[in-house]
Amino acid sequence: MQKKCSRKWGFKVSSNRIAFIGLGQMGTPMVKHLLAAGCDVSGFDLSPAVLEELAGQAHFVGCKTTREAVAGSDVCILMLPNSDVVERVLWDTDTGISAVLKADQIIIDMGSSDPFRSQKNAERLAAQGVKFVDAPVSGGVKRARDATLSIMMGGDVDTVAKVQPLLELMGKHLSHLGAAGAGHAVKALNNYVSAAGLVATCEAITAAQAFGLDPKAVNQVFNTSSGKNNTTELKVEKFMLSGAYDSGFSLGLMRKDVKTAADFIKNLETPGAVSSVCLDVWTRAEESLPKGVDHTAMHQFLQDSQ
Repeated sequence: MQKKCSRKWGFKVSSNRIAFIGLGQMGTPMVKHLLAAGCDVSGFDLSPAVLEELAGQAHFVGCKTTREAVAGSDVCILMLPNSDVVERVLWDTDTGISAVLKADQIIIDMGSSDPFRSQKNAERLAAQGVKFVDAPVSGGVKRARDATLSIMMGGDVDTVAKVQPLLELMGKHLSHLGAAGAGHAVKALNNYVSAAGLVATCEAITAAQAFGLDPKAVNQVFNTSSGKNNTTELKVEKFMLSGAYDSGFSLGLMRKDVKTAADFIKNLETPGAVSSVCLDVWTRAEESLPKGVDHTAMHQFLQDSQ
């Protein structure tokens, strides 16, 4: 028997109500897990079609504004594309939710935001008595649908402990990595490592084909050797060699995450030669390929660049 949201939480809440802002490919399945657990969710998205998809779900209320969604909630989850959007949702003079937040409400930023800007948002919210946790996710749409996301958490120990049972409804592998901003830092670094591995794999596969080798056979060798990575295991055959290029994560978003990581490394003045080159490759691919293409289309870009 599935536990109800109210029974899993590590703290007392007034209404057991979650505000969820950003109901896209990732946000919608995540909300469905909250609803299935008995949470009352007030949702907002710029797309009316997304709100319609959830309209018939028990415990869900679609809202016309972000402020309407947040009013009366205990926790507000943001699943937004970047820090620019997060800060607009939080602080915009006319529409920002900070104007209606109350002390002890908790903001959870689950998108891919800039770590340093997340630290500043946490400080500004703390001045209002509002708690902040950054909890970005990894795993894509498939793992959002089956609630097995990896979730990287940043925030003070007590607040993270309070919201972890809620996050466990949406993810399987949860890690508390440090203070506010830590989750977003590790998410950016993780996606950079993934993106660099994908480029290296595509370059290797392209070179193998140019030499007259069967790329599928070559990739199978990678998967039984030290070259094995997420791309060789999950993407080469299914999304690249097939020509499908439809894994569910856009090339533009990957480029954005690589830039966040490269900027993060640069600001810390730690070695970053490879991150700079990696960012350049993803930027050129985004400029060359049609808008909105899947990130696995990097394979197509490199093949066409021969």
